[in-house]
Amino acid sequence: MIKRLLAAVSAVGVAFAGLVVMAPAADAASRVQITKVYFDVPGSDTPRTNTKLNQEWVRLHNSSGTKIWMTGWTLRDKGSTHVFHFGAHSIGPRATIYVHTGKGSTTSRHRYWGYSNYVWNNTGDTAYLRNSNNTTLDTCKFTSAGYYKIC
Repeated sequence: MIKRLLAAVSAVGVAFAGLVVMAPAADAASRVQITKVYFDVPGSDTPRTNTKLNQEWVRLHNSSGTKIWMTGWTLRDKGSTHVFHFGAHSIGPRATIYVHTGKGSTTSRHRYWGYSNYVWNNTGDTAYLRNSNNTTLDTCKFTSAGYYKIC
């Protein structure tokens, strides 16, 4: 009886240890999330001004209490025809950053793709956030309904 009890306790301990090891990986993957994509600038898309291009953006949020380095991370569209590279950039604890389509001066809260054309398809698209290993951390799929999608 004691051997069975010890075996059961041991099995539970091993199972619990497996959960503890797996939890940080799952948590790490979800700490920075795509929270909103503003994909369709209100009004006409033409003329294509930098102001209008910068009204198209993706909002990312770090839900953790620690700074996260995004070195080597990318933000891309469904076809991977538009890929934003974060370089040596970090996002602070519980901070939000915006990645704008047009040109601008980079700050801790605003990054700029530098494009002179729109990135996101008004008819629907998917935003992918990937880490330096090209692992998808988060996605946000949207259709043509509305101007933005809250993810």
